[in-house]
Amino acid sequence: MQQQVKVVAVLAANAALTSILAATLTAHRGLRVRPFESPAGLFAYMRLAPVDLLVTDFDCATAPAPELAQMLLRDPLLGVQSYDVIALASDVTARTRQLATDSGIDEVMLKPMSPRYLLERVLARLAAHDTPADMASGPLARRAAMMASYAARGDNVVPLFPA
Repeated sequence: MQQQVKVVAVLAANAALTSILAATLTAHRGLRVRPFESPAGLFAYMRLAPVDLLVTDFDCATAPAPELAQMLLRDPLLGVQSYDVIALASDVTARTRQLATDSGIDEVMLKPMSPRYLLERVLARLAAHDTPADMASGPLARRAAMMASYAARGDNVVPLFPA
């Protein structure tokens, strides 16, 4: 049986960290990694193609992880909402935990961490969705749901940036 390729989006605190994390994740054959330098690029991509997992950062100046997760959840143009979120944090406090819980972040990883450890956590989180009970919400079902939601609009124009 052929392994299904999973899409991982990465938006970290700075371009260098995003690049390092993306390079580490790209080394795994079963992952298609999409690094982003801005939330606008991430939103545009996620409006067009589903992702299986998002790696983001509490220390990102343009869109801290909780804020980004909330914006994605509230985005009416985002066709698919079934993806996991791993957030990186410099320190984990009670407030960090509460923000993560309130914004729908699935896992918080303490920085600095080994990029290999991130790969391990990404693979573990993605593997949790490959169980038979979860197959109905897998990438193919999500893609079909996304296409159905676009078909309901009645045209073939997908606005990337809301007016």
